Amino acid sequence: MSNQPYEGYEGYEGYDPYAGQHAQQAYPDQQQYAQQAYPDQQQYAQQPYPQHQQQYAQQAYPDQQQYAQQSYPEQQYPQDQYPQDQYTQQWEGQTWETQVQPPVAAVDVTETAYLPVQADPYGQAPPPAAAASAPEPEAAASAPSFGPATVTGNPRVTDAQRARAEGRSPIIEPGMQPAALTAALGLLLAGGAAVGPYALLVPLVILQAVTAAGWFRLNGMWPARQGIALAFLGGVVADVALLAVGKEHAPAAILGTLGVWVLLVLVLQLRSRAGADERMYGLMATVASAALAIIAAGHLGAVSDAVVVGGVAVAAAVVVRALPLPTPASVVVALLAAAGAGVAVGGMTDLGSKGALLAVGAGVCALIGHRAASYDYPSRFVHMTAGVALPLAAAAPAVYLLGRAIG
Repeated sequence: MSNQPYEGYEGYEGYDPYAGQHAQQAYPDQQQYAQQAYPDQQQYAQQPYPQHQQQYAQQAYPDQQQYAQQSYPEQQYPQDQYPQDQYTQQWEGQTWETQVQPPVAAVDVTETAYLPVQADPYGQAPPPAAAASAPEPEAAASAPSFGPATVTGNPRVTDAQRARAEGRSPIIEPGMQPAALTAALGLLLAGGAAVGPYALLVPLVILQAVTAAGWFRLNGMWPARQGIALAFLGGVVADVALLAVGKEHAPAAILGTLGVWVLLVLVLQLRSRAGADERMYGLMATVASAALAIIAAGHLGAVSDAVVVGGVAVAAAVVVRALPLPTPASVVVALLAAAGAGVAVGGMTDLGSKGALLAVGAGVCALIGHRAASYDYPSRFVHMTAGVALPLAAAAPAVYLLGRAIG
């Protein structure tokens, strides 16, 4: 085997592995001089195939290049206007983004900064906010009663919440018209009791129907046909039971019907598929409405003279309470009017002067029912149902108990 090293390897004679390093250290200006002397060769070395890449890009994406030239005409400037340095590297390829993005329109949030406009229960619109500008008459006539939908999550406020926010009382008492209807129904009860139990049954059934409907609407649950029908049916069953067993067994008939109806309402609510909160609200409203309708049957089980005195006393108290007087003075005057009516009507019956005590008791219960119908900014429908029926329905226990005690 030959002892001479193979040519091309480090063992070759005359090969110095550190020659390049010595050359760079010995002659540093030669490399810089080579870069300055041949700038074109360096540019071509960095971009080996600019023409082939541009030609391939034009053949591969002709539509995108044409669409890009049409979409951005303002970007095509003359080459002589902006001369380029021959030493600057230029990108010759195509870009991917060739579509024009539409501008994002600014959203005006001034329309959603206010709560929806709601009308007053009696047709009076609330005063406009200080920051809101008054609309034109033609625009206000065609505008809806509620404002546009918002994305800020503002809940719909109730009339009572708006009244509290504006410094007004959320309590609106029934006016003279509901008071007049209450007085008329009370006089019908008194007249029916003077005639007989079956004559009393007609205004009593009307009272129970209005009580059932008004209580559901007062609690904000409308329509509630099933609950109203169930409560009204409980009152009718109590009336039938009283007529069947007689006035002597009136407490058993009323309490027995009330117990059965509470159990029936509980079973029906347990079978409901609604949510837990909704079922609880429905249970409480139905039980309370049925209880009021059944308790109103106490007029049928009370002494006839007591029903006469109580009906007239409630009529007088509610009418006086509706007069435009301060609340404390109105309450006192209403009770005095009830006592006077009790004395006057009691003298025509066997109760005599004792009728004043029964009249005051019935008047107190009537004012409590009147106050309940005024709670939490109710509507006109509430005043024409609960405002009419609750004073007479709430007075039934006082009429029955005081009539039994006095008579």
